[in-house]
Amino acid sequence: MSTAHASTVVEPLPSPAPMPAASVTSAPSNPPRLDLYAPIHKALRNAMTETLALVGRLDVFDAAETASTMAAFEALLDLCLKHLEHENEFVHPAIEARQPRGAQRTADDHLEHVLSIEALRSEGRALVAAEPAERMALAQRLYRHLALFVAENFQHMHIEETVNNAALWAAYSDAELLALHGRLMASISPQEHLAVARWMLPALSPVERAGLLGAAKREMPPEAFLGVIEHVRPYLDKSGWDKMAPIVRAPRSAVA
Repeated sequence: MSTAHASTVVEPLPSPAPMPAASVTSAPSNPPRLDLYAPIHKALRNAMTETLALVGRLDVFDAAETASTMAAFEALLDLCLKHLEHENEFVHPAIEARQPRGAQRTADDHLEHVLSIEALRSEGRALVAAEPAERMALAQRLYRHLALFVAENFQHMHIEETVNNAALWAAYSDAELLALHGRLMASISPQEHLAVARWMLPALSPVERAGLLGAAKREMPPEAFLGVIEHVRPYLDKSGWDKMAPIVRAPRSAVA
């Protein structure tokens, strides 16, 4: 998750509308509730699938490609580790405070994910250090193990988005959830905010993206907001940028 495109001033994104922001989801016949998981999980799914594809098509005899692919692989592992740490510190305790053992299943998953991340990191570094004759077999092993990790995480995120969200919604008001989200976001470094934004904004629907950017534009200093946009723009397709550009260009006073 390079920050090479963020040449303007970047600072922590503000609460109550930080980036990545909470989004609103709804089920039929039910009022919408604040969903703390949806945007960050879209970012993670985007990062996981793209990185898995990179590893799968890696030319292990191309030094530059190997270096860039393995850097992306290491960055994905860092992103996953940071994400589970944030959930361990903020979200799971909130669930447990009002529903004892309510987060036990996903907390146990996190312990396994840490071990999986360590194992994947070791496999990746072994590939980088390997002799040419060993690289193809090691790359295939890494690809398969990363695929299993992604599959497990997709299932895990579904449980969080259903079971854990149900626990949060039963125990907390949206105002309380927004305050929790603000505390979590305030703990994250500007560099991590940018790394997540790179994956999140391209992964959101136009409506979700508009809501997130409108809130960010209202709350952030202009130079910091433009720094995020500059960082993310290379990862958006033309359609995505065309739909986002009016929000970026609009005067702050005109953003609802």
